[in-house]
Amino acid sequence: MQAIAKILKSFGTDGGLLVSSAVALEELDCKEPVYIVFDGLRVPFFILGLQEKGNRYILHLNDVCNLGDAEELAGKEIFADVEFEDEQTEDFTGWTVLDHGREIGKVSGMEPIPGNPCLYIQRPDGSESLIPLHEDFVVAADEGSIRLSLNLPEGLLD
Repeated sequence: MQAIAKILKSFGTDGGLLVSSAVALEELDCKEPVYIVFDGLRVPFFILGLQEKGNRYILHLNDVCNLGDAEELAGKEIFADVEFEDEQTEDFTGWTVLDHGREIGKVSGMEPIPGNPCLYIQRPDGSESLIPLHEDFVVAADEGSIRLSLNLPEGLLD
């Protein structure tokens, strides 16, 4: 069971939910339930409707029929029994990280967010930064010298 989405807020008055997800929700089997945790118990819901809205989705679930029902779910995570092919991310813990050729610190750990793994970078000044390990940012990963070269967008480390 993995978290696949987060309910951001209600959408409309008919029980719609605005959700963010790092995975393609349209690839889910709508015949299988998704789950939302209430008081420590997984409650199953079936997807009745799904519409892409930019990089988010508008989702309609069974038994979520009005604005009040939808608002009660805001902030909750949605779980499903799914496997993601790209889940295997190399562990870069201990590697030296360079940004545009300049050393910015060492990887002190990883956050395995489905579809969006992140690195904890221990900076020379003792602070720690969390940065996404996105394929567009990676220039090179040199196992011999244990260095990860990135080109991060300006402002990401601020």
